[in-house]
Amino acid sequence: MPALLVCCGLATLDVLQTVERVPRPDEKVVATGLDVTFGGPAANAAATAVALGVPAVLVTALGSGPVADLVRGGLEAAGVTVVDLLDGAPGSPPVSTVLVTRATGERAVASVNATGVGDLAGVARERCAELLAGATALLVDGHLIGAATVLGQAARAASIPVVLDGGSWKPGLDTLLSHVDHAVLSADFRLPDDDFRLPVDGVAGAGVELTAGAGAEPVEGAGAGPGSVGGAGGGPVVGAGSAGGSAAGSADLVALAERWPVRTVARSAGAGPVRWLLDDGRTGQVPVPQVPAAEVVDTLGAGDVLHGAFAAAIARGTPFEQSLTEAVHRATDSIRHRGAYGWATPYP
Repeated sequence: MPALLVCCGLATLDVLQTVERVPRPDEKVVATGLDVTFGGPAANAAATAVALGVPAVLVTALGSGPVADLVRGGLEAAGVTVVDLLDGAPGSPPVSTVLVTRATGERAVASVNATGVGDLAGVARERCAELLAGATALLVDGHLIGAATVLGQAARAASIPVVLDGGSWKPGLDTLLSHVDHAVLSADFRLPDDDFRLPVDGVAGAGVELTAGAGAEPVEGAGAGPGSVGGAGGGPVVGAGSAGGSAAGSADLVALAERWPVRTVARSAGAGPVRWLLDDGRTGQVPVPQVPAAEVVDTLGAGDVLHGAFAAAIARGTPFEQSLTEAVHRATDSIRHRGAYGWATPYP
């Protein structure tokens, strides 16, 4: 069966400006570069899959108007098949303002995300069979939670693997996680309820210890990984999500695996290794190739590339560990290039 990745979630219009530094309050700075393109976790993941040779369908909410037309046109130019659950109704995709610091590749983002589009679960339910036709994997990013939950439930019932791009906790994720096979979390992901958190050492009933093993400590020194940020002045790059390798972060990972019926859960940690846990209790990690700070161009979209590359590999039927390793290497390479797709040669 040919690989086909269906992605359900956020699509935005990203206005990216390169600056020498992020402005202070009441200060204006002059940007040295400008780019306007589509963005959003699910949209970037779909475009990543296409660039890697896996056809992708994006189920999202665009509406009509000039902003929607820009986003739709960019996605279609990237080879992504777009399904608009708003079906051209009046409305507009969110606009994200992104400031990229030139010397380090760090980015600051402001966006309203998918607020205001309403619950699209009914539309997704009516079109479920059409939306999942031919799918070999489904990626959800936690946005458009009603539609994502409907598709996730149907996909899991049909033995279509469901991948969660867990950038952060969002309302409704508690239900969606019941239908997820592979949860790939960012370093910033945190469970909201303290009752979910368990101690890392001597986890009750599991015997899982994620801090043990050779090379388990976060990597230090001149390097960067997916979602990491660079130090000022060309110094070492420090993983923005170093807390992902901490006891609190690892406890969240273990707690998620115990509370929900996921097959695998993995978590990035900036420049540190990506740690994973299987439902049979096995653990491991994927080292992150180190990138000198001077080679870091732009960290924007690196996490989305990680999730998109992983989901594309799962859609091909690639085993979990190999899929995660390929995704980590692809995402790490992406920070050497401008934007989320500069690594793709040629870009569709």
